[in-house]
Amino acid sequence: MKRLDGKTALITGGGSGIGAACAAALAAEGCRVAICGRDARKLETAAAAFKGEPKILAHPCDVADRASVAALLAWAGKELGRIDILINGAGTNVPNRLIGEVKPEDWDMIMAINVTGAFNMLKGVLPRMRERRDGLVINIGSTAGLRAGALGGVAYNASKFALKALSISVMDELREEGVRVTTIHPGEVDTPILANRPKPVTPEHRAKMLHPEDVAAAVLMVACLPPRAEVTELTIKPIVQAFV
Repeated sequence: MKRLDGKTALITGGGSGIGAACAAALAAEGCRVAICGRDARKLETAAAAFKGEPKILAHPCDVADRASVAALLAWAGKELGRIDILINGAGTNVPNRLIGEVKPEDWDMIMAINVTGAFNMLKGVLPRMRERRDGLVINIGSTAGLRAGALGGVAYNASKFALKALSISVMDELREEGVRVTTIHPGEVDTPILANRPKPVTPEHRAKMLHPEDVAAAVLMVACLPPRAEVTELTIKPIVQAFV
Protein backbone atom coordinates (compact mmCIF):
# COMPACT_ATOMS: atom_id res chain seq x y z
CA MET A 1 0.00 0.00 0.00
CA LYS A 2 1.31 3.43 -0.93
CA ARG A 3 1.47 6.18 1.67
CA LEU A 4 -1.11 8.46 0.03
CA ASP A 5 -3.54 5.88 -1.31
CA GLY A 6 -7.07 7.29 -1.15
CA LYS A 7 -5.90 10.90 -0.84
CA THR A 8 -6.45 13.71 -3.34
CA ALA A 9 -4.42 16.84 -4.06
CA LEU A 10 -4.89 20.03 -6.04
CA ILE A 11 -1.69 21.86 -7.04
CA THR A 12 -1.48 25.37 -8.48
CA GLY A 13 1.48 26.26 -10.66
CA GLY A 14 1.62 22.59 -11.61
CA GLY A 15 2.75 22.95 -15.19
CA SER A 16 6.47 23.16 -14.45
CA GLY A 17 9.11 23.49 -11.77
CA ILE A 18 8.24 22.80 -8.15
CA GLY A 19 4.53 22.31 -8.81
CA ALA A 20 5.10 19.65 -11.46
CA ALA A 21 7.66 17.88 -9.26
CA CYS A 22 5.23 17.87 -6.32
CA ALA A 23 2.52 16.40 -8.54
CA ALA A 24 4.76 13.53 -9.62
CA ALA A 25 5.97 12.85 -6.07
CA LEU A 26 2.46 12.70 -4.61
CA ALA A 27 1.05 10.66 -7.49
CA ALA A 28 3.87 8.14 -7.10
CA GLU A 29 2.60 7.57 -3.56
CA GLY A 30 -0.92 6.82 -4.75
CA CYS A 31 -2.46 10.29 -4.44
CA ARG A 32 -5.01 11.39 -7.06
CA VAL A 33 -3.52 14.66 -8.23
CA ALA A 34 -4.89 17.53 -10.30
CA ILE A 35 -2.63 20.32 -11.48
CA CYS A 36 -3.60 23.77 -12.68
CA GLY A 37 -1.89 26.77 -14.24
CA ARG A 38 -2.33 29.37 -16.95
CA ASP A 39 -0.60 27.46 -19.75
CA ALA A 40 -2.74 24.50 -20.87
CA ARG A 41 0.03 23.06 -23.03
CA LYS A 42 2.51 22.98 -20.14
CA LEU A 43 -0.10 21.34 -17.95
CA GLU A 44 -0.75 18.61 -20.50
CA THR A 45 2.97 17.97 -20.91
CA ALA A 46 3.55 17.78 -17.16
CA ALA A 47 0.58 15.45 -16.65
CA ALA A 48 1.64 13.17 -19.49
CA ALA A 49 5.22 12.97 -18.18
CA PHE A 50 4.01 10.92 -15.20
CA LYS A 51 3.66 7.34 -16.39
CA GLY A 52 2.36 5.75 -13.22
CA GLU A 53 -1.11 5.36 -11.71
CA PRO A 54 -3.29 7.18 -10.90
CA LYS A 55 -2.92 9.53 -13.84
CA ILE A 56 -2.35 13.21 -13.13
CA LEU A 57 -5.29 15.39 -14.15
CA ALA A 58 -4.92 18.91 -15.51
CA HIS A 59 -7.13 21.99 -15.84
CA PRO A 60 -6.19 25.55 -16.83
CA CYS A 61 -6.70 28.26 -14.25
CA ASP A 62 -5.52 31.77 -13.46
CA VAL A 63 -5.43 31.84 -9.66
CA ALA A 64 -5.57 35.65 -9.68
CA ASP A 65 -8.98 35.49 -11.41
CA ARG A 66 -11.75 34.49 -8.99
CA ALA A 67 -14.08 33.33 -11.75
CA SER A 68 -11.31 31.09 -13.07
CA VAL A 69 -10.74 29.68 -9.58
CA ALA A 70 -14.46 29.00 -9.17
CA ALA A 71 -14.49 27.10 -12.48
CA LEU A 72 -11.42 25.11 -11.41
CA LEU A 73 -12.96 24.11 -8.09
CA ALA A 74 -16.23 23.09 -9.75
CA TRP A 75 -14.23 20.86 -12.10
CA ALA A 76 -12.10 19.49 -9.26
CA GLY A 77 -15.23 18.68 -7.27
CA LYS A 78 -16.41 16.44 -10.07
CA GLU A 79 -13.03 14.86 -10.82
CA LEU A 80 -11.54 14.52 -7.33
CA GLY A 81 -14.52 14.76 -5.01
CA ARG A 82 -13.03 16.18 -1.83
CA ILE A 83 -9.64 17.92 -1.80
CA ASP A 84 -7.43 16.53 0.95
CA ILE A 85 -4.28 18.46 0.08
CA LEU A 86 -3.98 21.93 -1.45
CA ILE A 87 -0.55 23.03 -2.63
CA ASN A 88 -0.29 26.70 -3.54
CA GLY A 89 2.69 26.67 -5.87
CA ALA A 90 1.82 29.37 -8.40
CA GLY A 91 4.36 32.18 -8.41
CA THR A 92 6.06 34.67 -10.67
CA ASN A 93 8.63 37.45 -10.83
CA VAL A 94 9.92 40.02 -13.32
CA PRO A 95 13.43 41.07 -14.44
CA ASN A 96 13.12 44.71 -13.30
CA ARG A 97 12.88 44.18 -9.56
CA LEU A 98 14.49 47.09 -7.72
CA ILE A 99 12.33 49.89 -6.31
CA GLY A 100 13.56 52.33 -8.93
CA GLU A 101 12.81 49.90 -11.77
CA VAL A 102 9.71 47.89 -10.94
CA LYS A 103 6.58 48.98 -12.76
CA PRO A 104 3.38 49.47 -10.74
CA GLU A 105 1.56 47.04 -13.02
CA ASP A 106 4.25 44.41 -12.37
CA TRP A 107 3.89 44.94 -8.61
CA ASP A 108 0.15 44.38 -8.97
CA MET A 109 0.64 41.26 -11.09
CA ILE A 110 3.16 39.68 -8.72
CA MET A 111 1.00 40.34 -5.66
CA ALA A 112 -2.10 39.08 -7.49
CA ILE A 113 -0.52 35.74 -8.38
CA ASN A 114 1.79 35.12 -5.42
CA VAL A 115 -0.51 36.22 -2.59
CA THR A 116 -4.05 36.89 -3.77
CA GLY A 117 -3.95 33.68 -5.81
CA ALA A 118 -3.23 31.67 -2.67
CA PHE A 119 -5.98 33.56 -0.81
CA ASN A 120 -8.46 32.80 -3.60
CA MET A 121 -7.64 29.10 -3.45
CA LEU A 122 -7.89 29.03 0.32
CA LYS A 123 -11.30 30.71 0.27
CA GLY A 124 -12.54 28.07 -2.15
CA VAL A 125 -11.06 24.97 -0.55
CA LEU A 126 -11.10 25.62 3.20
CA PRO A 127 -14.87 25.52 3.87
CA ARG A 128 -15.12 21.81 3.06
CA MET A 129 -11.90 21.02 4.88
CA ARG A 130 -13.35 22.71 7.94
CA GLU A 131 -16.59 20.78 7.59
CA ARG A 132 -14.63 17.50 7.51
CA ARG A 133 -12.23 18.73 10.20
CA ASP A 134 -9.41 17.41 8.05
CA GLY A 135 -7.15 18.81 5.37
CA LEU A 136 -3.64 19.99 4.59
CA VAL A 137 -2.54 23.21 2.91
CA ILE A 138 1.07 23.62 1.78
CA ASN A 139 2.07 27.08 0.62
CA ILE A 140 5.29 27.36 -1.37
CA GLY A 141 7.00 30.46 -0.03
CA SER A 142 10.64 31.42 -0.48
CA THR A 143 13.71 32.34 1.52
CA ALA A 144 12.97 35.77 0.00
CA GLY A 145 10.03 35.83 2.40
CA LEU A 146 12.40 35.35 5.32
CA ARG A 147 15.47 37.32 4.25
CA ALA A 148 14.54 40.14 1.87
CA GLY A 149 17.26 41.14 -0.56
CA ALA A 150 17.93 42.62 -3.98
CA LEU A 151 17.95 39.20 -5.67
CA GLY A 152 14.21 38.65 -5.17
CA GLY A 153 13.27 42.28 -5.64
CA VAL A 154 10.80 44.43 -3.75
CA ALA A 155 7.57 42.99 -5.15
CA TYR A 156 8.56 39.32 -4.93
CA ASN A 157 10.00 39.74 -1.44
CA ALA A 158 6.88 41.55 -0.26
CA SER A 159 4.64 38.90 -1.79
CA LYS A 160 6.47 36.07 -0.06
CA PHE A 161 6.46 37.83 3.31
CA ALA A 162 2.73 38.35 2.82
CA LEU A 163 2.24 34.68 1.94
CA LYS A 164 4.02 33.69 5.14
CA ALA A 165 1.72 35.98 7.15
CA LEU A 166 -1.33 34.57 5.39
CA SER A 167 -0.19 31.04 6.19
CA ILE A 168 0.46 31.76 9.87
CA SER A 169 -2.85 33.58 10.26
CA VAL A 170 -4.84 30.71 8.74
CA MET A 171 -2.85 28.10 10.66
CA ASP A 172 -3.58 29.80 13.96
CA GLU A 173 -7.25 30.30 13.14
CA LEU A 174 -7.82 26.66 12.19
CA ARG A 175 -5.58 24.88 14.70
CA GLU A 176 -8.57 23.53 16.65
CA GLU A 177 -10.41 22.44 13.49
CA GLY A 178 -8.17 19.68 12.18
CA VAL A 179 -6.85 21.67 9.20
CA ARG A 180 -3.06 21.91 8.96
CA VAL A 181 -1.12 24.67 7.19
CA THR A 182 2.56 24.51 6.25
CA THR A 183 4.79 27.02 4.52
CA ILE A 184 7.86 25.68 2.73
CA HIS A 185 10.55 28.25 1.98
CA PRO A 186 12.88 27.10 -0.83
CA GLY A 187 16.11 28.86 -1.60
CA GLU A 188 17.42 28.98 -5.14
CA VAL A 189 15.83 26.28 -7.30
CA ASP A 190 16.58 25.47 -10.93
CA THR A 191 13.14 26.21 -12.40
CA PRO A 192 11.77 28.20 -15.38
CA ILE A 193 11.31 31.32 -13.21
CA LEU A 194 15.07 31.82 -13.54
CA ALA A 195 14.38 33.15 -17.03
CA ASN A 196 13.06 36.27 -15.30
CA ARG A 197 16.35 37.01 -13.52
CA PRO A 198 17.88 40.42 -14.33
CA LYS A 199 21.07 38.65 -15.44
CA PRO A 200 21.30 35.22 -17.09
CA VAL A 201 22.13 32.41 -14.68
CA THR A 202 25.33 30.57 -15.57
CA PRO A 203 25.40 26.76 -15.90
CA GLU A 204 27.85 26.68 -12.98
CA HIS A 205 25.39 28.55 -10.76
CA ARG A 206 22.48 26.34 -11.81
CA ALA A 207 24.49 23.24 -10.96
CA LYS A 208 24.68 24.37 -7.31
CA MET A 209 20.96 25.08 -6.96
CA LEU A 210 18.25 22.82 -5.60
CA HIS A 211 16.30 20.73 -8.07
CA PRO A 212 12.48 20.89 -8.03
CA GLU A 213 12.49 17.27 -6.85
CA ASP A 214 14.34 18.33 -3.69
CA VAL A 215 11.51 20.65 -2.71
CA ALA A 216 8.96 18.01 -3.72
CA ALA A 217 10.62 15.58 -1.31
CA ALA A 218 10.05 18.06 1.51
CA VAL A 219 6.42 18.52 0.44
CA LEU A 220 5.93 14.76 0.36
CA MET A 221 7.36 14.41 3.87
CA VAL A 222 4.82 16.92 5.17
CA ALA A 223 1.97 15.30 3.24
CA CYS A 224 2.74 11.87 4.70
CA LEU A 225 2.73 12.94 8.35
CA PRO A 226 -0.20 11.81 10.51
CA PRO A 227 -3.05 14.30 11.09
CA ARG A 228 -1.81 15.01 14.61
CA ALA A 229 1.46 16.49 13.29
CA GLU A 230 1.76 19.93 11.73
CA VAL A 231 4.92 21.43 10.26
CA THR A 232 4.57 25.17 10.62
CA GLU A 233 7.49 26.26 8.44
CA LEU A 234 10.31 24.48 6.67
CA THR A 235 13.31 26.07 4.95
CA ILE A 236 15.24 24.15 2.29
CA LYS A 237 18.14 25.72 0.42
CA PRO A 238 21.30 24.83 -1.50
CA ILE A 239 24.17 24.15 0.86
CA VAL A 240 26.20 26.96 -0.72
CA GLN A 241 23.47 29.61 -0.41
CA ALA A 242 23.93 32.09 2.43
CA PHE A 243 21.13 32.45 4.97
CA VAL A 244 21.97 35.33 7.25
